[in-house]
Amino acid sequence: MRLSCKLGAALLCLASLLLLYLLLGSAGEPPRAPGLPAPSGAGGRRPPRLAPFRAAPAAAIARREPRLSPKPGAPRGKFASVRPGEQKHLKALPSLQWMHLAVVACGDRLEETLIMLKSAVLFSYRKLKFHIFAEDSLKPEFEKKLREWPSSYTRKFDYDVYPIAFSVGNAQEWRKLFKPCAAQRLFLPVILKDVDSLLYVDTDVLFLRPIDDIWSFLKEFNSTQLAAMAPEHEIPKIGWYSRFARHPYYGTTGVNSGVMLMNLTRIRSTQFKNSMIPTGLTWEEMLYPLYQKYKNYITWGDQDLLNIIFYFNPECLYVFPCQWNYRPDHCMYGSNCKGAEEEGISVLHGNRGVYHDDKQPTFKALYEVIRDFPFEDNLFQSLYYPLQSKFLDTVHTLCGRIPQVFLKQIEKTMKKAYENRVIVHVGANYRF
Repeated sequence: MRLSCKLGAALLCLASLLLLYLLLGSAGEPPRAPGLPAPSGAGGRRPPRLAPFRAAPAAAIARREPRLSPKPGAPRGKFASVRPGEQKHLKALPSLQWMHLAVVACGDRLEETLIMLKSAVLFSYRKLKFHIFAEDSLKPEFEKKLREWPSSYTRKFDYDVYPIAFSVGNAQEWRKLFKPCAAQRLFLPVILKDVDSLLYVDTDVLFLRPIDDIWSFLKEFNSTQLAAMAPEHEIPKIGWYSRFARHPYYGTTGVNSGVMLMNLTRIRSTQFKNSMIPTGLTWEEMLYPLYQKYKNYITWGDQDLLNIIFYFNPECLYVFPCQWNYRPDHCMYGSNCKGAEEEGISVLHGNRGVYHDDKQPTFKALYEVIRDFPFEDNLFQSLYYPLQSKFLDTVHTLCGRIPQVFLKQIEKTMKKAYENRVIVHVGANYRF
């Protein structure tokens, strides 16, 4: 009896050990459907344990990120992955190039310059770097006003304020050439040595669509082009240069320098043909001798000098359509900018002080509406509808008879901004 009890206990112990072995042997192996072969390896043994997952470094993730490219058929320069107002995407995509915008402000141009910068920030996709050249007395005013803008917009740009400076020639002569300090734009390639490309605009410019779109013209430059401007006029028989100029000028009507896109790297490295010596001169070498030769024949200052430069170097200039530099001349003698009629105005240039008098109330209406728009209000309620209302009072003027030219592009731009800020963000935050 004692022997049988010992034998039973031994058998029970052996069965327990066998069951424990079987349980341990299959613990790390996922269940298999009947009839499927065992995992690869000798005798169906368990596969080796994988190393624990570790997240890749942020730099490695950034390298694997696909390059952004426009959707087929999308307007030039508009990237599908970045929409107006998406600041978090701007920070997450460091590979996107900043857009550099330069302006020169002297005298009473503080407010005008700020309204121009405001129009740039309202609709831009990518981040902007402002290069503001101003008299010393205006620097603290610019800094104060820009700091007052809401953080949702100040995150979209950076800025530097520079003193007025001329690297060659007589500074007082340059300062007084045409409008105060306007000649400063001629020296941007010399001063901004670390900037590759730049958009220069006059203080009286308003952007009615994202700067990204005009910035995209840089990609269309051929191997010799280094700057882009719009024609001074579309019709030679009523153009200023074709009727009155006493110096060489580009093309049949000259070009207007109020909106000028530049590849500064190319400008700095080019030897320019000229009318002074048979060999080429660099940009900086050429400026003062060119001014000395033609100063008694020029009327529009630095713009005339640019026309002379590109007369002798026409292969260096890319000419963009008139809707990218739309001025009163394009409507006060009848509508003569076909591009604006088809697409709407992209960049409005209110030269001759039309934002501040009653000679062109359509231009003044756009300026005042953008000036008075509270940054974070509804674009349609506080910008577009007031603009439509103001335009009703301008229909008696030549420019006011074509309100669709002024409204078409800005309406498209605001619709896209609205879709992003309302529809996209609501959809992103909605939880099922």
